[in-house]
Amino acid sequence: MKQILIIDDDEKLGQLLTQYLDRYDLKTHVAMTPSKGFELIKRIKPDLLILDIMLPEKDGFEICREIRAKSSLYGQLPILMLTAHADVTDRIVGLELGADDYMPKPFEPRELVARVHNILRRSSDDHTIREIKPVNGLEIEVSRREAKLDGDRLDLTTMEYELLTLFMQFPNKTFTRDELMNRLRGIDAELFSRAVDTLVSRLRHKLKDTSKEPRFIKTVWGRGYAFVGEQL
Repeated sequence: MKQILIIDDDEKLGQLLTQYLDRYDLKTHVAMTPSKGFELIKRIKPDLLILDIMLPEKDGFEICREIRAKSSLYGQLPILMLTAHADVTDRIVGLELGADDYMPKPFEPRELVARVHNILRRSSDDHTIREIKPVNGLEIEVSRREAKLDGDRLDLTTMEYELLTLFMQFPNKTFTRDELMNRLRGIDAELFSRAVDTLVSRLRHKLKDTSKEPRFIKTVWGRGYAFVGEQL
């Protein structure tokens, strides 16, 4: 049975989600404070974290940032963020910090379950990728979910790692912005073209790449992006 951890100070919502997720063979644990949440992460090693943004002690952005910064301690824990704000910027920030998906409150419980299953399936699919061919000094160690450039380990967020993995699996294929977000997250990307551009820019920076002289990622004007491996 998959273990789901919820960090949210809304007690009624925690009880509702516990009852609802239970129907789908998902064991749910609820923490109403970040400190209790971190205790449970270490103790139960959840398969997925549902994380609210507005919390006592520290907000969900800080928690997400800390988990991603300490991957040696927390691993690649999938994170679904909840936000009560309609502001698209909050959702983009969460995704850029390495969250795997977001849901605005209020939400339909059935949609939450669908997104949870989608994230868990993608996490499981990671194990089906056995090998990715190194390109131009860039290599991915799939078993460790690590990327190296010229022998040096790259400090990538979950989204950056998944984007790089997707690119390297399909060299020279042009992806539109919508395709990238849908392939990575399975969500409607209409509002997130800015997030894709920012994500690609951050990955390029870590790869010591530029849009004018691409070593790895080429901008296909009017269409999207492609992984080229070398300047074309």
